[in-house]
Order: sequence, then structure tokens, then C-alpha cells
Amino acid sequence: MPVGSRGAVRGLTPDQVRECGAQMVLANAYHLALRPGADTVARLGGLHKFMGWDGPILTDSGGYQVFSLSEHRRISEEGVAFRSPVDGAEIFLGPEECMRIQNQLGADVAMALDQCPPFPCEREEAEEAVERTLRWSAACRRFHARPDQALFGIVQGSIFEELRSRSAEATVEIGFDGYAVGGVSVGEGEGHRRRVVEFTAPLLPPDRPRYLMGVGFPPDLVEAIGAGIDLFDCVAPTRMGRNATAFTPDGRVRLRNSAHRGDPRPVQEACGCLCCRLYSRSYLNHLFRTGEMLGPVLLSIHNLTFYGDLLSAARAAIAAGGFAAFQNEFTERYLRGDSQA
Repeated sequence: MPVGSRGAVRGLTPDQVRECGAQMVLANAYHLALRPGADTVARLGGLHKFMGWDGPILTDSGGYQVFSLSEHRRISEEGVAFRSPVDGAEIFLGPEECMRIQNQLGADVAMALDQCPPFPCEREEAEEAVERTLRWSAACRRFHARPDQALFGIVQGSIFEELRSRSAEATVEIGFDGYAVGGVSVGEGEGHRRRVVEFTAPLLPPDRPRYLMGVGFPPDLVEAIGAGIDLFDCVAPTRMGRNATAFTPDGRVRLRNSAHRGDPRPVQEACGCLCCRLYSRSYLNHLFRTGEMLGPVLLSIHNLTFYGDLLSAARAAIAAGGFAAFQNEFTERYLRGDSQA
């Protein structure tokens, strides 16, 4: 899912996002509640109409943002009180408020409110976050009021397998339409993340979507698919694109490098995106060196197309019974090229 936290995939129109192959986008209830406000979005016809996107939308609950972006927060059983980073106003977000905001926004998938502990954290802190997340999840289930909107629960537990197991079992018992592995990509490192995903994904129902939150780079996605994950969001394709880095099957290409100044090749041979069809590496190098806004737009289009094509190829490999070979071939090629970039 391309990330459009504030109701827009940065720099791109909905038509451009759709042409990249995206079927679903992510928005963030925290950011939209701050500006322009969930009541404003509802009054204007809901989030789909507001942002001009007619495909599915998932709204993150904002729990991660509350704990990572907001200062002077106070956590209680009822929720979290914090000061708005926009105007300093006192705001309270609990399960009831979280569900009300997402119900007003009208996304197709809402996320339950969770407490995402930082890394590193002590086991006791991680356990407290798990138990509070479970209580908040049960409350979100009660307060969720739109039968036309799916609700996903989130599994926490930091790097502790017994806590992940406890969180997964109890979250499934509450009963959700889909399940997310949260609390990764918070600084724990590649080895811990891989172990957590490989351990947690099989604990979740195979007949419901399994969502890995905030991950990741192309090899991370392919690896997580092998562990049983279905759904992803990550800012990497557009953020890296805005910073002159393109993803290809042979690793990353850094378009600001002087080696591309006179390079007539496209970013990626045989890629059908707008960027690769019409423009050279030399032109992109020129755009970034001169600060032209078209450069970030074109590389964002390419990167989202690359991610869409990668996931499409993964689905085809699964259907053909050859995913393991696909994973090994892709990862080896990508990492070999990336190490030489």
C-alpha cells in the first residue's frame, strides 16, 4: 500500500498512483484528525471523495504516531493524552475516539489502537504494552460501529517470542477481520525483525489477511511473503524516490551520482512506467542537481511501479508453486547489484 498519511501520496495524483499498479493506499487517522479533522472529512463525503481515490483505503489508528511523534504524553487505561504538534492543544486518543475518527473517515479497513513500545525496551515494558494493547483492542471491537468497514487487530510483543505468542493468541480470540504484526522497524535491526515476523505470522489465521506494518525494502517484502505475510505499507518507495534513489531488480540506483550525468539508459530496462519509457538517467540526474520537482515525482512513479511489479511477480510465483525459487533468485540478484552500487 503506498503511504498517503495526510490523504495524499506525496507528489502524485490518484491517477498516477493507480497507474503504478497500486490497488489500495494507506492514510493515517492521527494526521487526518489533526488536520483537517475527521468531522470535516466526513462532512465533505468521506475520505475516498476527499482525496479523490476510489479504491480501498486502510487507515492506521495513529497509535504509533502518538508514541513516536507526540511529546508530553500521558498513558492511562483509557488512552493517551498528548499535545498536538500542530497547535499545542491537548488531545486525548483512546479506543472510543480512535474508532469514532476512523468511522468518520470511512476507510475500508480501520486499525485497532495499540501501544507500540520503542526498541530497545525491557521485557516488563513490552509485556505492559501487550496487555494494554489487548484491552484497547477489545474496546475497539466494541466501539467499532461501521459494518461496511473491516477492523484489524495488531500483535505486539517487541522481540520476545513468548509475548508475541500471548499477543497473537489473545488478539485472535477477540476476533478481527485481519491481523497485523506491529512493533517492528522501530530500530530492532534486520535479524530481530526477521525472527519476529517468521515466528509471529504462522500464529495468525491463514484465512484472514496478515499485515506487516511499516516494512520495507524489496528483499524484506519478499522474505516476509515467504513467512506468510499478505499486506504491506512502507514510505520507502516514495521517500527514496524524493531523495534521488531508484529501486531496480539489480539493487538501488542513486541518480545524483555523477556517473549518471551522461547516461542515456532508463532507470530500469523493460520497465513500463512513465519515468522509464520517456526519460534517461542523465535527465533525472539533471533534474535532481538543479532542484526541479519533476525528479522526485518521476522516481516516485518508478519506485511504486517497481514495488507493484515485484508483488505481482510474487503472486504469480505462488500460484505456479515456485515461490521459493523466485525468492532466492530475486534476493540474490538484488543484493549482488546493491552491494556494487
